[in-house]
Amino acid sequence: MIKLHHLNKSRSKRIIWLLEELGVNYQVVPYQRDSVTFLAPPELKSIHPLGKSPVIEDDGLVIAESGAITQYLIEKHAAGQLSPEKGTQDYVEYSQWMHFAESSAILPLLLKMFIAKDGCETNFLADYAEAETAKVMSYFNQSLQGKRYFVAEKLTGADIMMSFIVEILHNNGAIDNFPNIAVYAKQLETHPAFHKADEIEASY
Repeated sequence: MIKLHHLNKSRSKRIIWLLEELGVNYQVVPYQRDSVTFLAPPELKSIHPLGKSPVIEDDGLVIAESGAITQYLIEKHAAGQLSPEKGTQDYVEYSQWMHFAESSAILPLLLKMFIAKDGCETNFLADYAEAETAKVMSYFNQSLQGKRYFVAEKLTGADIMMSFIVEILHNNGAIDNFPNIAVYAKQLETHPAFHKADEIEASY
């Protein structure tokens, strides 16, 4: 059975969604953030040296990083679903968005969060984070023009990975600035497993 080490309010929720979409047997091992620092508890370091989530255990393997976990689970359990066929243009685009979620997309959003949490004046960083967020999210928004999903007109791992970016935009009240992303968010919500992941996370 797959074991998911899940930290509340983290990237890990999208792995719950993926596992629900795949219909595989899995167990959630929950962890709570520190109420003061909002950091992950030290217990996670006993699973992986970085002490971050998500991490899965499967067949003796310990796998960290959301993108790697998503790729591994889809290749092992999806039977050709949730990803385009390798060697196609769709697969190239799929790979781009899989990586985009944890590289270009997340960095400026995290910078904005950290600057807000720190609360101090910056000489450069705040303006950079604001401009980069606008640029990257505008690209995200434009790329969804006329689309229900990122590639192949179906739900794929790219959509599951990008769902965390959508959630951040929703939580910080910025999603209405990006109408295509707002429509896309509604499309993701049409999947029962999406709501199941919300319910499971809330239970922990």
